[in-house]
Amino acid sequence: MELSSQDTLRLNVLLANAPQAIRINESTMTVYGLSEKGEAQIQLNPTGREEQYLKRVKELLSGHVLGSPGGYPVYLQRWTRMGQMRDDSLEQLLLLGEPEAVVAAVCAPGLTDELARRAWWAMEDASNARHMLRKQAVVDGGMGPVLAAYLVEHLPFETEAEQQIETVFLVLQPGLLDHEQIDGLWRKAQRKPAYYVGFLAARPRILPLETRAHPLHAQVTDRLAQLAASGNSVAALLDFVLSAAGQAFVETVFKIFDKPSNQDVVNLTLDTIAVNFAGARPEGRIDATLEQLQAEATGWVEADPAAGALLQVPEVDAEVVCALRILSGLSYGVVRPVFGDSTAIGSLMRRKIQPVIAPLLEEFGRLRAKNTP
Repeated sequence: MELSSQDTLRLNVLLANAPQAIRINESTMTVYGLSEKGEAQIQLNPTGREEQYLKRVKELLSGHVLGSPGGYPVYLQRWTRMGQMRDDSLEQLLLLGEPEAVVAAVCAPGLTDELARRAWWAMEDASNARHMLRKQAVVDGGMGPVLAAYLVEHLPFETEAEQQIETVFLVLQPGLLDHEQIDGLWRKAQRKPAYYVGFLAARPRILPLETRAHPLHAQVTDRLAQLAASGNSVAALLDFVLSAAGQAFVETVFKIFDKPSNQDVVNLTLDTIAVNFAGARPEGRIDATLEQLQAEATGWVEADPAAGALLQVPEVDAEVVCALRILSGLSYGVVRPVFGDSTAIGSLMRRKIQPVIAPLLEEFGRLRAKNTP
């Protein structure tokens, strides 16, 4: 099947005018071109089956742009989601009228803010927006707030907790949302606790939750600051946890574990806690059960110089320091005995993990102002 002479002419004119991006609406058989002057539109006139005709249109585009008359090259499809496209190929990908080519561009490490603008015109999609907000050039550019606003609006339609968490994490990068938008997102987390995990990961020290510092904080902060200044990372961690910001972190963890929806929420929360308590485990995380972490923490408190220096502060007891160490080691290993052979979600999952979560929250409770007499 050949393209009609009219369509061939109009497509060649479109390409000759150096478009910035091309997209095809297959349902209406329309080709759109983006240029500096605006948007051009070509209504196709098929001479046969529409599916075959669209294939010929894409072959014409590919032949002009890539010199490959066979359409979108197979090797590009393999590389699309692996971020292996050369930076100098990205502009070409946006001229093929292929959704997979757009995905290849947005996944590429060298994506710029300008190319993000063109890619977004070519294919508005939540997954593409997330890919682009992983690039600092886009976050810092004009497209960052545009993509963030779209994702916030689209967030209620995300059904997978992992995608909800990643979306919240990405849109909370500095400069993308204003205070009103952030507060609105936090309020929505009351109904979707998975959002809280994104907040913990993105802005653990500036959560929009009003809390007071732990009563011990005023008594020990000067001494903890002195120890931290001398390189004691455990003291710095405790100073944060006892502060108002740290208590907001602790309270948010309790909010998440009050009713986690699935295993992704639990696992990502454990990982996020460990990252933020890493000051108590400078040698790095381990894969261990909660019982193993508790036993290891007892020996660590007795032997570690940083822990020993912390215990010289009269108001600080060993259980609190042990809790910091335990929480710094959280990982999938803590819930593996429950999740290893289970796909449970919802209330069934919550019942299964209770023997693990209850003692874990006891450790967190040692750091919580509400548990202070």
